[in-house]
Amino acid sequence: MSSNREDFDEFDLGSHVGEEHVAGEAPPGARHPTLGSELRSYIIGLALAAALTAASFWSLDEHVIYGPGIVMALIVFGLAQVGVHLVFFLHLTTSPDNTNNALALAFGVLIVSLVFFGSIWVMSHMNQNMMPARALLEMRGG
Repeated sequence: MSSNREDFDEFDLGSHVGEEHVAGEAPPGARHPTLGSELRSYIIGLALAAALTAASFWSLDEHVIYGPGIVMALIVFGLAQVGVHLVFFLHLTTSPDNTNNALALAFGVLIVSLVFFGSIWVMSHMNQNMMPARALLEMRGG
């Protein structure tokens, strides 16, 4: 085996994310990721994530955004960073092979949202329906 640049670029990592195939066999007509392409993807993702984190801190410290809009800007930076992580690190794409991954992610977001907003809703109604402290003290005879 020669050690020229072409052999290095064709080095197969063995990670075929989202592909359905028999173990040990490559799917027909599939282009396998090489070490160079995988590493490039991770470096781009790392750079984007670091840039979004730095932009969040910079926009907060430098007061470049109007005061009431800071929360919305931080939410936008956070959602952008979630997108970067999903695409560059978890390799979630729109290909047919990733349908199950996308559905699992959507189901997870649904469950977390139900728990979060359901808890807020229950606590809000409990607060509204609680007996005032003064009435509670009068009932106890105090």
